[in-house]
Amino acid sequence: MTEKNNLPFAITLDVGSSLANHTGSWRTSKPVYVNRLPPCNAKCPAGEKCQAWLFKAESGDYEGAFRRIVEDNPFPACMGRVCYHTCETACNRGQLDQSVGINSVERFLGDNALENGWKFEAPAKESGKRVLVVGAGPAGLSAAYHLRRMGHTVHVVEGSDAAGGMMRYGIPKYRLPREVLDAEIARIADMGVKIECGREVKNLAEEMQSGKYDAVFLAVGAHEARRTYIPAGDASRVMDAVSVLKGMESEDKPMLGRRVVVYGGGNTAMDVARTVRRMGAEPLVVYRRTREVAPAHDSEITEAIEEGVTMKWLSTVKEAGEGEIKIEKMVLDENGKPQSTGEFETIAADSLVLALGQQTDLSLLEHVEGLRIEKDEVVVDPVTMATGVDGVFAGGDMVPGDKNVTVAIGHGKRAAFAINAYLKGEVYQEPARAPLATFDRLHTWYYADAPKTMRPMLDLVRRQTTFDEVQHGLTSENALFEARRCMSCGNCFECDNCYGVCPDNAVVKLGAGMKFKFNYDYCKGCGICANECPCGAIDMVSEDI
Repeated sequence: MTEKNNLPFAITLDVGSSLANHTGSWRTSKPVYVNRLPPCNAKCPAGEKCQAWLFKAESGDYEGAFRRIVEDNPFPACMGRVCYHTCETACNRGQLDQSVGINSVERFLGDNALENGWKFEAPAKESGKRVLVVGAGPAGLSAAYHLRRMGHTVHVVEGSDAAGGMMRYGIPKYRLPREVLDAEIARIADMGVKIECGREVKNLAEEMQSGKYDAVFLAVGAHEARRTYIPAGDASRVMDAVSVLKGMESEDKPMLGRRVVVYGGGNTAMDVARTVRRMGAEPLVVYRRTREVAPAHDSEITEAIEEGVTMKWLSTVKEAGEGEIKIEKMVLDENGKPQSTGEFETIAADSLVLALGQQTDLSLLEHVEGLRIEKDEVVVDPVTMATGVDGVFAGGDMVPGDKNVTVAIGHGKRAAFAINAYLKGEVYQEPARAPLATFDRLHTWYYADAPKTMRPMLDLVRRQTTFDEVQHGLTSENALFEARRCMSCGNCFECDNCYGVCPDNAVVKLGAGMKFKFNYDYCKGCGICANECPCGAIDMVSEDI
């Protein structure tokens, strides 16, 4: 035997042998490239592919990033202002230093699109199908946008004088400037979506028949205030939050006086209190539980306090009289529920605003048989948004679930895809989700420390006295920086690490934007590539798979 044949290898290493580079018999596992679901994408109620558009933004391709956002959401400038960005709460980078400012970058891209006049393209082909959308709020306009992209004729009917729904009549101007809202709505109308305002649909069945519609999406919204019984004298002034905020859009602003009590602990209560503060009033928010469990977002409460709103926790309004309100102190029982104490306090007040939630007027559905309604909400299939009536879909605040702009926009998109399938005689199937890209899969040594870019705020004096926008946006430079903080969790971003560390030249570059592949004839399954992949986009799998 030759010395070579005494070596402890299963195959000969002669350079000229056809087996010289074949290593499959050595491996027990092999690397494969994978695409996992980033947690930001998974948490977005509007279904945005956050990581995908951040990837385009970080190279400076702002229009490409904008186009990627609006595949899912036609309101990036609005959402960049009013969304409570659950994507950032889920962001893996938050476990490293601070989450990526996804919402900040979205707002920058939305504003950049408006400044540059970027439009939506009309569909290349008409389907010949007609769809009615009842309600021009975020859910209705989102559905109309997506349905129009699919080539359908869309007619939106809105009872109020202007489109926007609660984005216009429920969110104050200091959070969402009306010129921004109007511009993003106009972009949808320019695609060929007909938006008819100032007319209510009284009878859905008759409307469907007279308009010869093939399907309908109901997005009426919750514009009626929920009320509770509070004894009040004839001279006392009691209003609801919805009316107050809606009245701010008219020339005749509501007259509330200087001392205003707002009863409630949600975001609407904070919006009302901050609004009347800007009108020169001294608002007091009364809530029967503690701040820790108040439904309002903590940032909203913090900003309200900064602006001079007084909070009275563990308190409830018992009676409203002329120029005064009686308040009872509450205590929490062993289950954390507020209980009466019998201790009362009378405070001076010119008006009381009830911010106890909203509900939907469903009178237009009285002649529609087959709808399932529970607790003043229309019950729908959560995947298709379909009701129990053929061709009738619903979403937004009128269906069970969270009530906010982001959720409504997601409802509209989901319904549009389901309606499109319905019009083709099909049933919409939600695409399967990839496994989640969790923090433990990342190799964070690759990412340098980079503090989150904070958006500047309007100075406090102007926040108290004007309706100028409170939070400002990013510049082009810090939007670029913030986008580059994204760790591309679970998806290859072509850092070349696997290519550079492979000792066997088994990683093949496919070209810019095309990523890589493995040449398994050379790979011996050592796993170095997987250990060196920053974003966890390589799995080691059994050789038997």
